[in-house]
Amino acid sequence: MQIVPPPGVTRALTIRSIVYATGSGVFQAGSAVFFTRFFGLSATQVGIGLSVAGALTVLGSVPLGALVDRYGARRTWIVAGVAEALLFLAYPLAGSFAAFLGVACLLAVTDLLTGTAKHVYTLQALPPEERVRALAYQRSALNVGFTAGAALSGLALAVGTRSAYLTLVLVNGAVLMVTALLIARLPRVTAMASAPRTSAFAVLKDRPFLALSGVNGVLQAHQTLFGVVLPLWTLSRTDAPPVVVPALFMVNTVLAVAFQVRASRGSETPAGAAKALRRSGFSVAAAALLLGAAALTAGPLTIAVLALGTVMLTVGELTQSAGAWGITASVPPENRRGEYTGLFRLGGQAQQSLAPAGLTVLAVNTGGWGWLVVAALMLVAGHYAPAAVRWVLRTPRLGGVTEDDPVPTLATVR
Repeated sequence: MQIVPPPGVTRALTIRSIVYATGSGVFQAGSAVFFTRFFGLSATQVGIGLSVAGALTVLGSVPLGALVDRYGARRTWIVAGVAEALLFLAYPLAGSFAAFLGVACLLAVTDLLTGTAKHVYTLQALPPEERVRALAYQRSALNVGFTAGAALSGLALAVGTRSAYLTLVLVNGAVLMVTALLIARLPRVTAMASAPRTSAFAVLKDRPFLALSGVNGVLQAHQTLFGVVLPLWTLSRTDAPPVVVPALFMVNTVLAVAFQVRASRGSETPAGAAKALRRSGFSVAAAALLLGAAALTAGPLTIAVLALGTVMLTVGELTQSAGAWGITASVPPENRRGEYTGLFRLGGQAQQSLAPAGLTVLAVNTGGWGWLVVAALMLVAGHYAPAAVRWVLRTPRLGGVTEDDPVPTLATVR
C-alpha cells in the first residue's frame, strides 16, 4: 500500500490535490441543495444548466488544450485557477436562471482548462518513469479530499439555513484561491519548441488516437456504472437494504486510496498502458455479471455479491485510469500534449453525456439481462484496446518534436 508520495514535485502536486478536492467535495456534496434552496431553481433548471455546461466541455476540450500548449501549462493553470475561484465567490450573486447558466458555463470552461493544464504540467515537470505514478498519487489524494469535503458539507446541510448553504460555495471559492497560490509555488518548466501553427481542431484528423479515445471512453463507463446505475439497481432490483449503497461507496473509496498507486505500476509505457486498459475491460465485465446476479440472490448473499461486484468495478476503475495516464504520458508529442490530452478526453466526456441514460435503461429497465450486454461491451473494448494502441503507435503524430528539441526540465524558482 502506497499513500504518501516521495518528496519534491510529486508531493507538492499531491498536497494541492488534497486541498483542492476538500473544497470541491464540500460544494459537490451539497450543490443540489444550494441550487434549489439558495437560488430557488427547479430541478429541471439545474439539470438543463449543468447539461449545457457539460456540452461546452465536449466542444472546448481540444481548443482549450491547444491554449495550454500555446501559453504554457503552469501559467494557464494559475490564471484558470484564480478565475475559477472568483467565479465560485461570485456564484451567490447570480440572481436568475440566465445568470446561473452563465456562471455554470464559465465554471465548466475553467474547470476543463485547469484539469488539462494540471495534467500537462505533471507530465512536463517529471521524467517519464515518474509521470504515471505521480498522477496516481494525485488521484488517491483526490479521493481523500472529496471524502473529507463531503463529510464537512454535512455540517452545513445539517444546519439547513440559507447562510449555511451559502458557506458551501464560499468555502470552495476560498479553497480554490489557496490552491491557485500553491500552483504558483510550483517550479517552472522550460518551454518546449513551439508546435507548427495549425487549426485548433487539426488533431481530430488523427483517427487512430481518436479511436483509442473512444475505446477509453467505453471503458470509462465504470464511472457511470458505479455512480448512477449501481445505486438505482441496488435499490430497485435487489433485496439489499438502502444502507448498503453508502457502504459500497466507502469500499470503493478505501480501495482507490489504498491501491491506485500500486495499480499504476507497469503502465508507464504504451505496451503497459494497453495491458492495463485490457484488464480494465475484463474487470468491469466481471463486475457487470456479478451485479446482474445480485437480483437472483437473497439476504446476506446479495450483499456479498454486490460487494464483490464493487471490488471488481473498482479494479476496472484503477486500471483504466492507469492505462489512460500511460497513453497521455508516453504517446503525444511534447509540444502538443495539451491538444492530445484534450482529444483523449473526448471519449470520456461523450461517455458522461450518453452513458447515464443509456446504461440505466440497459441495466435497470430491462430487469437484468441488459447487464449481459454491458459485460459484452466491456469485453470487446478491453480486447481491442491493445490493437488500438498498436494502431496509434504505427501512425506519426501531428507536429511531433524533433531530436533537437529540448526536453522539459525544472527551472529554479525565483
